[in-house]
Amino acid sequence: MTTVKAKSYVFNGKEYPCCASLTMGLIGGKWKTVILYYLMHGTLRYNELRRNMPTVTERTLSLQLKKLEEDGIIERRVYTQKPPLKVEYSLTKLGESLVPLIKAISEWGFYAAENHDD
Repeated sequence: MTTVKAKSYVFNGKEYPCCASLTMGLIGGKWKTVILYYLMHGTLRYNELRRNMPTVTERTLSLQLKKLEEDGIIERRVYTQKPPLKVEYSLTKLGESLVPLIKAISEWGFYAAENHDD
């Protein structure tokens, strides 16, 4: 049996017990991966995200977007030239590095739904 030596990882000042924990800390939860799934297809405004995710509350969506932005995964761009205020969200370079992972997660979800429906 192979023994894995424990190594902790630090990201944005927070310590994680392993690299898998770090990944799940950044994209885990009910809504973060869904947000990233829609943003991997391109830049979206807040209301476009909201329409794609009708069961998320506005408060939860706002909090999750803020957390993803703080972690450097998404970028929030505010346009103030003319009213109404326009806010767009897109993936950063770090966020774009998650695209293969998000695709794999969505493909597995499709597989599970198609092949293991009880």
